[in-house]
Amino acid sequence: MSNRGTVLVVDDDENDLVLLQQAFGAARIANPIQILHGGFEAIDYLNGNGQYSDRKKYPLPCLMLLDLKMPGCDGFQVLTCRRTRSLPDFPVVVFSSSNLEQDTKRAMDLGATVYAVKPATFNYLVTMAKELKARWLEPKLKSRRVIREI
Repeated sequence: MSNRGTVLVVDDDENDLVLLQQAFGAARIANPIQILHGGFEAIDYLNGNGQYSDRKKYPLPCLMLLDLKMPGCDGFQVLTCRRTRSLPDFPVVVFSSSNLEQDTKRAMDLGATVYAVKPATFNYLVTMAKELKARWLEPKLKSRRVIREI
């Protein structure tokens, strides 16, 4: 078992998930990645409900990447749930295809750490993954770089 914190990725688009995993590989992110496919599943995970009750198997994340536009329970509902629970503090990067100002404002008001519009190119996705790694996944480096365009 790795002593590195788990990265929780919540997205309903399988293509985006595959590209993100490939970008994390290219960025040499060694943290375990837990993929969830929707908001209800994310809320269960964060609350430790059902199959996610075993915190050794499903630890709270050190970083969460969260899509907003998901059917059933969207990312806004996940942010609202996180805000109302007594969970340890961890950064939440909203990773959405929406570039609407009202979505950005609402997500940030609900406690998102960063709002990022999904990139159009794989190279940009790799660059973003490297910057996430430097900012939050390698605490020894204590990087203070700002993530470009996020």
